[in-house]
Amino acid sequence: MAPKRAGPKPGTPGRGADDAAALWGRMAGTVKPLKRRAGVAPLKEPADEPASNAKPTAPATPGTPARSAISRARVPTREPPVPLGPGAAPGLDKRTAQRLRRGQIRIEGRIDLHGMTRLEAHRNLSDFLKSSAAGGRRCVLVITGKGLSQGAGSGILRAEFPGWLNEAALRPLILSFAPAQPRDGGGGAFYVYLRRDRAS
Repeated sequence: MAPKRAGPKPGTPGRGADDAAALWGRMAGTVKPLKRRAGVAPLKEPADEPASNAKPTAPATPGTPARSAISRARVPTREPPVPLGPGAAPGLDKRTAQRLRRGQIRIEGRIDLHGMTRLEAHRNLSDFLKSSAAGGRRCVLVITGKGLSQGAGSGILRAEFPGWLNEAALRPLILSFAPAQPRDGGGGAFYVYLRRDRAS
């Protein structure tokens, strides 16, 4: 009876392991890398990107105000002109205002609204004051009339007159107005002192 051949000891690689390693080496040598197709970019690992495509704004330098604050600072705030009242003279010096109230400034133009309707008077007054200012006149006389109901108060045109002068279309043209002296119409007329038009 032939003696039995001793097998490999447990824990040590046998001949089968050596044959498998050799076979794997021969197969690995025959493998060739795949050719990349034209126009196909190689895959790249994804990079962390911002959630939006908007360009990040540069942080403000300490001590430098934000753009919105600069824009707000450059916009001049124009206060509305002071409302005019009879005898008030926010745009005149004290001496000129006094001369206007006394009727001591030469009258360079006049308009008589007496007898007109409210709409006609308003339109004619507006045209007259605009043309007077454009023509370089300074002091003009506006005759409104005292109205028919003198005992119950002033007439309609006389009552409306201050409000018309304070409208946005006329207020920038006027520096002051005052009731006229008796020789120029008294309570039924007004002196209007116009702003000088620099273009005239």
